Amino acid sequence: MSITAVVRKNTYFDSVSLMSVSTKANALDGVDQAFTAMGTEMNKGVLENLGLLTDELRAAESGDLMIVLVAEDGADTEALLGEIEDLLTRKAPASASGGEVTYRTIASAAAGIDGANLAVIAVNGAYAAREARKALESGLHVMMFSDNVAVEDEIALKNLAHDKGLFMMGPDCGTAIINNVALCFGNKVRPGSIGIVAASGTGSQEVSVRVHALGGGISQLIGTGGRDLSEQVGGIMMVDGIRALAADPATDVIVLVSKPPAASVEKKVLAEVAAAGKPVVVWFIDGSEEAVTAAGGHFAAGSLQAARKAVELAGVEGSAAEEFDASAAAPRSSPVSPRARSTCAACSAAAPSATRPCTPCATPGSTSGPTSRRTPTSASRPAPPRAATPSSTSATTTSPTAVRTR
Repeated sequence: MSITAVVRKNTYFDSVSLMSVSTKANALDGVDQAFTAMGTEMNKGVLENLGLLTDELRAAESGDLMIVLVAEDGADTEALLGEIEDLLTRKAPASASGGEVTYRTIASAAAGIDGANLAVIAVNGAYAAREARKALESGLHVMMFSDNVAVEDEIALKNLAHDKGLFMMGPDCGTAIINNVALCFGNKVRPGSIGIVAASGTGSQEVSVRVHALGGGISQLIGTGGRDLSEQVGGIMMVDGIRALAADPATDVIVLVSKPPAASVEKKVLAEVAAAGKPVVVWFIDGSEEAVTAAGGHFAAGSLQAARKAVELAGVEGSAAEEFDASAAAPRSSPVSPRARSTCAACSAAAPSATRPCTPCATPGSTSGPTSRRTPTSASRPAPPRAATPSSTSATTTSPTAVRTR
């Protein structure tokens, strides 16, 4: 096999687009592995762990595009690079109905689309906070896929959203399901009465598909971003999410998912669990079963236990099944090529090879000091945003007509 690395200086693509390109590139004949990612330190760290970081890639800056190709023996490397370049530059086909309109700014999209109320931000982290603030000031809920955003900006944006009664999901929020519409790396699952608030995208995906496999369904899946339950951020979005689902008549059971939270934030969240007035299942990695039980919650040590308890509390019949039917709940984003028939060692999804992970697990950028903050009050309780079919580029508003801004 041969490894080829290309750096395109001052060439920016949003991470959603690059993950889609990487998925399509990995499906090309003659490709063993292909990555397209911006030259951030995090992405270079992923490549270094995979043994693919060359000196040229190491010198790339955050505004540079990195293309890495691992070609099979005998493959035409130059031709494959050309095909990857075509994927990067190819324009999406125009909507057959002519209903899709492209806007240049968030403000113009918000003003031009009747009923639009949600923006997906997927731009370079250096500009993401600015665009998110524009969206919030335009009265839009925000899902920020972008990462590399300063924690101070995250706190300021979440406080602004809270004051306006809006959601600020993220930064580094890769999964949400709003009114049964999967955003970014959500999964297509049946609607139901179980709501999820999660500071872990992969964890929330796993719970949602297990709920589906057990016969239940999802009312809303609200992502918070991975830092929300840190000491600095203080669980602002997690608290607002719990309150929104507690007030949502379509939600009967709430599930909370997170990596290990800060102790003070865990205490704050469990106070919300006690006040929710609905059954709450808590799956916090390394969380305290005693503390969850004392708050009136239902402790779960893993995704399957959380899903089982949720469907039981929701009164779902026939919930003994454990196997997930991928054909009944297929991913909405980053589909794997039909020729990829092996499984990913990281997440058990389809992958191009049994010896390497699927593209979302392997693709750089697919993841995901103390400052003052304010604790959300019950006076501001955002309702889940309405959403229809979204599209994701620099920013996306969702409404009956899909809109893209760039």
